[in-house]
Amino acid sequence: MVESRVRSEMLENVNLDKKIAKEEYERLLPSLQRRLYDLEKACWDNGIASIVIFEGWEAAGKGSAISALTQRMDPRGFKVVATELPRASEQLRPWLHRFWLRIPNRGEMVIFDQSWYDRVLVKRVEEIIPEKMWRAAYPDITGFERMLADDGVAIVKLFFHISHKEQKKRFKEMAGDPLEAWRLDRKSRRQHDRYYKWVEAIEEMLEKTESEYAPWTIVEATNGRWARKKTFDTVIEALERRLGPLAPPREEGVTDASDAEVRAAMHSLEKGEDDDNGSGREPGDA
Repeated sequence: MVESRVRSEMLENVNLDKKIAKEEYERLLPSLQRRLYDLEKACWDNGIASIVIFEGWEAAGKGSAISALTQRMDPRGFKVVATELPRASEQLRPWLHRFWLRIPNRGEMVIFDQSWYDRVLVKRVEEIIPEKMWRAAYPDITGFERMLADDGVAIVKLFFHISHKEQKKRFKEMAGDPLEAWRLDRKSRRQHDRYYKWVEAIEEMLEKTESEYAPWTIVEATNGRWARKKTFDTVIEALERRLGPLAPPREEGVTDASDAEVRAAMHSLEKGEDDDNGSGREPGDA
């Protein structure tokens, strides 16, 4: 079983020291990617839609995890949606309208790189909208997810968690790299400065939007390899549970020539990564 979901667990009690050795991660990665591919195909064949939501701190490694997760998936069966600020025309409609337009078709997976939770995180902490509006978003969100789940959509919600100290370290590394320094924008720095105000918002979000049909999983993201493996484990378990008897059997111990290609690709993905830390930060993660 994947490590437990959030429920009453608070962020300060999460063990952020969890990690996996590089050799072990590389040994497990090909089988995880093959299993996800098989489940993606089974979902496509059986018309089962899925949504995977990536939320978390700036520089927590969400981009690296999405890259690893989708690397060997069939691109015809999924799409990644990077949530942007609503356009002027979208602001004239109910706030969830733009997300309704991006939900998956039957058999498809949609991966949200940040999502509707922006309303109870960024807009709350930055005081972009009044308290009455972001508080009203909680029942909107749970109702939205309930409708999706009742329609058969598998929903996976991941929150990538790192400490204030770790985020500062990653920002410093980025600032020292001429190719990445520009990514440290005002939004990233403000989040770091308001870290503990964000903690308050995140904990309330986790508590109020946790449900049996759309559970949260906290991903301990200090070690990037651990975070990516936990991402695979969580998504695989959710798809297996949704498919039930329709899930293809696991093929234990199967290897193929493409495993070497996967490992080579992951070496490229992790280029510049510290072996002890394994942060796996990608351009755009900040």
